[in-house]
Amino acid sequence: MHVMLEYSRWKYVVILIVVLLSAIYALPNIYPQDPSVQISAGRGATIDAALEQRVSQVMAKAGLKTKGIEKQGDNLLVRTADADSQSKAADVLGDALGNRYVVAMNLASNVPDWLTAIGAKPMALGLDLQGGVHFLMEVDKKAAIDKRFEAYLSDIRSTLRDARISYTADRDGEAGMRITLVPGTDVPKAEALIRKNLAAAAADSGALLANNAFAFETVGNVIRIRVSEEMIRQMTLHAIEQNLGTLRNRINALGVAEPILQRQGADRIVVQLPGVQDTAKAKRTLGATATLEYRGVYDGNAFDARDSGNVPPGARLYERRELGADGKPMPVLLNKRIIVAGEDMVDARTSVDQNGQPAVTVSLNTAGGQRMLQHTTENVNKPMAVVFIERIPQVRIVDGKEVKTFQVKEEVISIANINEPFGKQFQTSGLERKEADDLSRLLKAGALAAPMDFVEERTVGPSLGKQNVERGLKAVVFSFVFALAFFLLYYRMFGVVTCLALLLNLLMVFALMSLFGATMSLPGLAGIALTVGLSVDANVLINERIREELRAGLPPQTAIAEGYNRASGTILDANITAFLAGLAMFAFGTGPLKGFGVTTMLGIATSAYTAVSVSRGIATLIYGRRRKLQSVAI
Repeated sequence: MHVMLEYSRWKYVVILIVVLLSAIYALPNIYPQDPSVQISAGRGATIDAALEQRVSQVMAKAGLKTKGIEKQGDNLLVRTADADSQSKAADVLGDALGNRYVVAMNLASNVPDWLTAIGAKPMALGLDLQGGVHFLMEVDKKAAIDKRFEAYLSDIRSTLRDARISYTADRDGEAGMRITLVPGTDVPKAEALIRKNLAAAAADSGALLANNAFAFETVGNVIRIRVSEEMIRQMTLHAIEQNLGTLRNRINALGVAEPILQRQGADRIVVQLPGVQDTAKAKRTLGATATLEYRGVYDGNAFDARDSGNVPPGARLYERRELGADGKPMPVLLNKRIIVAGEDMVDARTSVDQNGQPAVTVSLNTAGGQRMLQHTTENVNKPMAVVFIERIPQVRIVDGKEVKTFQVKEEVISIANINEPFGKQFQTSGLERKEADDLSRLLKAGALAAPMDFVEERTVGPSLGKQNVERGLKAVVFSFVFALAFFLLYYRMFGVVTCLALLLNLLMVFALMSLFGATMSLPGLAGIALTVGLSVDANVLINERIREELRAGLPPQTAIAEGYNRASGTILDANITAFLAGLAMFAFGTGPLKGFGVTTMLGIATSAYTAVSVSRGIATLIYGRRRKLQSVAI
C-alpha cells in the first residue's frame, strides 16, 4: 500500500486566512489600556468644550498629570498616568463637578482606529485580573410583596372612591386583603368593581394565573380577598427581574467596562464591577431605591406656597430641575394622588412626535393603563408631571451601633400637556433631544421593586489584579515552554511542526476571545493552560502513530499520511467529549466555572484544527515534494 502525502491548495488558503485573521484580532491585546476617569452628564448637564477646560484646570490645580482629555461619544475621558493618579483624579473631579455629572473610573483603549473599525478589540479582564468590587445583594422579598399589596389596595380604594362607595381597606394577614363597606352599601356592586380591578392585575401576571390569582369570600358587608401562593411567587420573581434590569441601567450609568450581573439562587444577585475601587460610591448607586410617579399639576401659585409655607390641602410642593431668576429650583404644585408609578411601566424609548420633534414613548401594564386613560380623559389640555424619587441608603453611628437611614430626593424632571386621552401607550413630547434621552433612560431604569441588602462585598485592588495577571501569564508561558522543549528534543523536526501548530493554537484562542467579547479571568487562564495540554495530547497521538507506521516498514511519506489519517478520528472523538464537558460548565456554571468553560471550549476547537489540519499542512510542505525520501526526523 502506498498513500501519497498530499494537501489541497484550498486548505492552505484556509490556513493562511485563519492565521491572518487570528493575528489581526489578537493584535489589540498588545496595546496597554490607560487608567482613566470617565465623566458622564447627568440631568441638566452637557459635555462641551467649557467642561473640558474646567476639568483641565481642576487637574492642574490638584497637581495631577494627564495623558490627554478627549470626548468619546457622550462622555469625557481623562487619561491618567497610573492607577494611583486615576483614583485621586476621580475623587478630585467628583468633588469639583458635583451631582450634575457622573464620575467613574474606567480603562481607556489605545487600539488604533483601523482595528476598531473592523471590530477588533482587546479581551476584557475579569475582577480577579483587573481589580474592582464584588457585591452579593439580597432582595427583601417581604418588602416586594408588601409593595405589591399596597398597589392592589391603592387601586381598590381609588375604584371604590370613584364609585362613591364608603369603605375601609387594609391587609388581612400575610396573603390577604379585607374590604369593610359601610352598612347599606350595595355589596355585589362593590365586589364586582373590585373583581374587575384585580382582573387587570392578574392578566399582567400571565394567562395561567388569570383565573385563580384571587379568591373572594364575602360575609355581610366584609369582603375578604386571598392571594394565591403562585401569585405571591410571581410577585417575588417580578421584583427580582425588575431589580436586575434597574441595576443593569445603574451600572451603565457608572461607566463600568464589562460588568457581571447575574442571579444566584431564588432571591440574590451577584454584581461584579471590574476597575471600580470606590466601594462606597458603588453601594450608593446600586442600593438607592428609586421610583417614578406621574401626577397631575395642581392649579395654584407654587411660588406663594413655597415662600409662605401654606400648601393647599390637595397638593404637594415639589422642585423642578430648572432654576428660577433667583437661582433657586423652580417650585411646582402637584396633586397628592398618584396616577401611575415606576412599577406600572413596561417599556420606554426615545421617539419623535407627529411634528418630528423629540419625544418619549411609554408603555404601561394593564392596571396602569386603565388609571392613565381615566385621568387623561378627565384632564385634556391640562399639564401632567413626571417625578423622580430616590431613596439613598446612609449609615449613621448611634451609640456605637450602625443605624441605616435613607436620604429622600424628589425632583420634577418633566411637565407636559395632555393633548388627548391615552392609556397603555403614550408620548411625552415638548422635550429637547437630550431631555428625551435622559427621560427614557430614567423610565427604563425604573424603580427597584424592593429594597436590597448587601450580604457580601469584596474589593480586589489593582495591584493584586496586576499580580494575578503576571502570575497567570507566567504559568501559561511556562506550560507552553515546557511543552515546546519536550517536543523539540523528543520529536525533532516533527517537534518543530508541533510547536508551530501550538503557537497558532494560542493565537486563535486569544483572537476568538477578543472577537466574541469574552472576559478573561484567572480560571480562563487555567483553561488556556489546559488547552496547551490538550493540544499536546493530540500531537503526541499523531507523532506516535507515525512512528508506529515507520516501524511497520511503511515508506516515510506513506507513514506520515497514515499517521494523520488514523489518529484524526481518535483525536476528534476525545475532543468532542471534552468540548461537551466545557459546554456543560458554560451552560450550568456561574462566575469562574463559566469562564473556565469558555476558554476550554475555544481551546479544544482550535487545538483540534491545528493538530489535525495545520500540522499536516506544514508536514506536507516539508516532506511532500521529496521524491527519494528515505527517513523522517521523528
